[in-house]
Order: sequence, then C-alpha cells, then structure tokens
Amino acid sequence: MPPEEKLYLPESAADKKMADRRRFLAGLSATLGGLAVVLAGFPLLGFLFSPLIKKTPRIWRRVGPVEKFEVGKTVAVSFTDATPLPWAGVTSETAAWLRRESETEFTAFAVNCTHLGCPVRWLQSAELFLCPCHGGVYYANGDVAAGPPPLPLPRYPARIRKGQVEILTSPVPITPFTF
Repeated sequence: MPPEEKLYLPESAADKKMADRRRFLAGLSATLGGLAVVLAGFPLLGFLFSPLIKKTPRIWRRVGPVEKFEVGKTVAVSFTDATPLPWAGVTSETAAWLRRESETEFTAFAVNCTHLGCPVRWLQSAELFLCPCHGGVYYANGDVAAGPPPLPLPRYPARIRKGQVEILTSPVPITPFTF
C-alpha cells in the first residue's frame, strides 16, 4: 500500500474512546429520534383510523307530531345532529326535507346536494328540489332530474312513534366530487 493512501486507524486509547463515544451518541440520537417519531405518530394514526373503528352514533330524533304534516306536502324540519360537540351551539342543528306520503308513511331527504354538498331547497309549485350552486334539480322522490348531481338525494329513515315523527340521524352524506 502506498503511503499516501493510508487509512485512519485509532492509534491511542484516547482515540478509541473518542470513536466509541461518537458511536454511542449517534446510536442514542437515532433511538431518541425514532422514539419521538413513534410518539408523535400515535395521535396521527388515531386520527386517521378512528372512523374505521369508532362508528358514528345514529339516534332517532323527534321532528314533530304526525298531525303537523299534510299528506303530499314536503316541508323542512330541523333536529340536533347525531354527534354534537359540547361547544357546537347553533351549528349542531341540522335539517332535512320531510315528505308525508300517506297517513303512515314519511320520506326524509338530506338537504345536501350530492354534487358538492350545497343545500337544496324545495319549490312546491314545481314539486322539485333545486340546488342554487350549480343548477342541480331533483324530482319530488329525490331522483336526479337535471344538472351535475351524480346521485339521488340521500334519505334518512323515518318512522312514527307515539304520535311523533322521528328521523334516524346520521352524518351528512359525502359523495365523491364530480365536475
């Protein structure tokens, strides 16, 4: 081996101690850094996977007495969201369109358009749901009549119990964006 290509080798006990100390500190730094990543990652993983583990509660909410609703009419009803947060206040109130089909049958539609989630309104004279954002139109039964909505209006289960109309609450339906 030529003299100019000489490798560095520790020559004294002090040099060996220095090399061992550096190796130890490098390992300690890597271990502590890995531990920090794991500790910071747990909350993130919990946030990402909690919807798969924890199901949103579905609660029957009263929206009014049966006599309040006329057969063949669609009206807006409001109720408290299924998962209100303690600090939500007025924002925990949500709504649905409730149609009385017969003496014992009700249909409840979500107020959100399936295109981008804008609130739809009911136009009684035309018997259509209209979305003001992008021109979505739905028939009285919730099927798409015109515009960009990809799916019919989502429905909530409705029932009559002890003279009261109840709607089974659920999270606002989210559909894939389509343009």
